[in-house]
Amino acid sequence: MGWFTAPDYWLGRLVFQRALAAVYLVAFLTAALQFRALLGERGMLPIPRFVARVPFRRAPSLFHLRYSDGLFAAVAWGGCAVSAALLAGADAWLPLWGALLLWLVPWALYLSIVNVGQTWYGFGWESLLLETGFLAVFLGNDEVAPPVVVLFLLRWILFRVEFGAGLIKLRGDPCWRNLTCLYYHHETQPMPGPLSWFFHRLPAPLHKAETAANHLTQLVVPFLLFTPQPVATAAAALMILTQLWLVASGNFAWLNWITVVLALSAVRWPGGPPPAGSAPPLWYEVLVLAVAALLVFLSHRPVRNMISRRQVMNRSFDPLHLVNTYGAFGTVGRIRHEVVIEGTLDEVPREDSGWREYEFRGKPGDVRHWPRQFAPYHLRLDWMMWFAALSPAYAGPWFGALVERLLENDRDTLRLLRRSPFPRDRPPRFVRARLFRYRYTTWPELRATGACWDRTFVREFLAPTRLAGPARDD
Repeated sequence: MGWFTAPDYWLGRLVFQRALAAVYLVAFLTAALQFRALLGERGMLPIPRFVARVPFRRAPSLFHLRYSDGLFAAVAWGGCAVSAALLAGADAWLPLWGALLLWLVPWALYLSIVNVGQTWYGFGWESLLLETGFLAVFLGNDEVAPPVVVLFLLRWILFRVEFGAGLIKLRGDPCWRNLTCLYYHHETQPMPGPLSWFFHRLPAPLHKAETAANHLTQLVVPFLLFTPQPVATAAAALMILTQLWLVASGNFAWLNWITVVLALSAVRWPGGPPPAGSAPPLWYEVLVLAVAALLVFLSHRPVRNMISRRQVMNRSFDPLHLVNTYGAFGTVGRIRHEVVIEGTLDEVPREDSGWREYEFRGKPGDVRHWPRQFAPYHLRLDWMMWFAALSPAYAGPWFGALVERLLENDRDTLRLLRRSPFPRDRPPRFVRARLFRYRYTTWPELRATGACWDRTFVREFLAPTRLAGPARDD
């Protein structure tokens, strides 16, 4: 079946696979370095409790068979190792069936993590990585040319990511329709980056031009992905340019990078003739076509969601995350609130006690602390602190456990922070949380104070709290 493969895309497949392996590597590294405090046996949302109440069929995971922190570490670091091997091109050294199995490993391992990750893994880019990673299993290696149907389905994912995000904006906040959302977004986004202050201070007409360009890229350009070359390549290039603009303006974990990876699959790269490969074996053709038929059938659910007036964002329709719906920032906040956590060594907490502030790695805190670039690395606790500031309901499942760990000076929890104000052997007696309104300073204020933020106290978020009993030993 000569129509089955697209030899001209052999270099595009290579670039896509190596880039996807790099995103996998970041995702597994994030899991390995943060899981103990978030999900471990003594974490804020322990996995053993989750698997005890949620059956395997609803959340397939290796950890339903057995859980220990050592096993999770092995899965996460093992995922890092496999991802690094794929980044180095290990799949090219294997027979076709071996390459497929090797690409299946990181998908299965990361699925096991996401399905027990609870709130900490409730982000759309988790499903996007899994959906993309599942399709990557069937791209093959140098033994065969890339299958046309898999390349088409990768573009279909990219279409849903961009077009779905565009629709959710038009149906959502009116500021997207009057082109004013970027008057606020760079200041109120979940985790600003080092350039976000400067993006916020761009002239209003340029903000409107940014928004109009976003609508064009998300609502018109995606259809060009399914046109002949070189138009499809030009459409993918526009999407990549837009995503790099977003990378520069904020910290969105690997959302922008996995979107770039998908766009790379639509590019027909200039290059020499493809490696001499053999005709695809029959079993491979049957397998790819069967998987494609399944994914096309499952796609009716995200399509129905996109055309619905009640469109939802970032929804997975099956426990394997095979076909999902995406979207972001249907509503843009006008005011930025931040939860500031403080502790004191005083035996009796008073307003004039020596309250000391905990500093997070990515979320705004100290008004003089300029934001840093962390993406594609994902600071999960910092992101959830942004949601907590939007509504205490988001903090319900885990915030109390966080406060408890801070009162204990829990080592794994403190590693998630930039700085704890208390020495290791002297935990605070009380911890409290207060809500502040943050805004970017103006140019004169920045020159006068050196602070990129100004903040104003709003209200108490959590009254001074202490441990009910003696702190646990590490």
